Amino acid sequence: MNYILFDDSRRENLLPLTFIRPIADIRVGVLTIREKWEKFLGVRTSTLTEEYLSKKYPLEREENNILINGSVIPDRTLVKMIMSLRPNQALVEEDCVIAMHLTAEDIDNVQDAECEEIFYNESFLSIKNPWDVFTLNEDALRADFELITTGRKSVVPDQSNVLFSKEKIFIEEGAKIRCSILNAENGPIYIGKEAEIMEGCLIRGPFAMNDHAVLKMGTRIYGPTTIGAYSKVGGELDNSVIFSYSNKAHDGYLGHAVIGEWCNLGAGTTNSNLKNTYEKVKIWSYTEESFVETGLQFCGLIMGDYSKTGIGTMFNTGTVVGVNTNIFGHGLQRNFIPSFSWGGTTGFKEYKIDQAIKVAQRMHSRRGLDFSEAEREILHTVYNLSFHFKKVY
Repeated sequence: MNYILFDDSRRENLLPLTFIRPIADIRVGVLTIREKWEKFLGVRTSTLTEEYLSKKYPLEREENNILINGSVIPDRTLVKMIMSLRPNQALVEEDCVIAMHLTAEDIDNVQDAECEEIFYNESFLSIKNPWDVFTLNEDALRADFELITTGRKSVVPDQSNVLFSKEKIFIEEGAKIRCSILNAENGPIYIGKEAEIMEGCLIRGPFAMNDHAVLKMGTRIYGPTTIGAYSKVGGELDNSVIFSYSNKAHDGYLGHAVIGEWCNLGAGTTNSNLKNTYEKVKIWSYTEESFVETGLQFCGLIMGDYSKTGIGTMFNTGTVVGVNTNIFGHGLQRNFIPSFSWGGTTGFKEYKIDQAIKVAQRMHSRRGLDFSEAEREILHTVYNLSFHFKKVY
């Protein structure tokens, strides 16, 4: 069977996190949604997404295909139900199509495909809004921990560390941990391959750091928090998700936040996650083109990929930052900063696409990675899209 993860209308709700990736490549818990599906299914998946993303995330079709909603987080019951679908059957839940079994021809006209609807009445996790990434992170992290570690043995850490509930701590081969405290009493702790926890770190689960990630000396972590592969983190974090290849290497507070890939937060960068009035937080919506209610009392910063801050940057409660921004200046920043903006509290100008791409190339090169033509084209498209959002704000 050929499995395809597709984007639906939730993709726009999840901006800016989906400007440069399909929904399925968002990280929530230890793994991305795609990585979860591939572990459950035991096969590679391809993607049905926006045309401008399809060069990097191509669609592969066969005679029989099961299309799965990329915003849906798998569990064993759901996977079993999806695998039992017959041709031209769809698994649905209220207004959400969870999965469809289609022929190769039907994929070209998914909206018009006639399917028998099978209603799914069990509960499951799915992400519909950017803040769902941190609000669902604990449930997803616990489930991923079981999925990854069941039947496996953890590496025994160096005796210089202090561990609480060590049976809920899993350390992969090659990880280095020195003179730190890991407390898994409130939830599991997962440390990926070749990851490093420097001296003096205080970690309270649920927590996950992926392969080659680094916690700098004296980092304080409150769960549920996830650090993506190759990211470097310091300071204080609470209920936040940082995607791969991003750095928050210095002091500063990050709480109830989501940070995309290839971001860099300068020393002392801090976000507020609670209003002084204790009111529920509103946040910018790309679909509504206005600020909308989240229903949350705690909501910090949502930052798109390739964005950067200068030292001492401060973000207000419920701030959304687009892709490829460069932000600096004293005082609290505005609550919505469109993609390709350069500036801060004294005003913004356009971040030129040629300069942005040069910086992206340097960042990839520093990590030993190529910056592909597909990635260049994606940033050009997002650059052109960004002018609309600068006009409406």
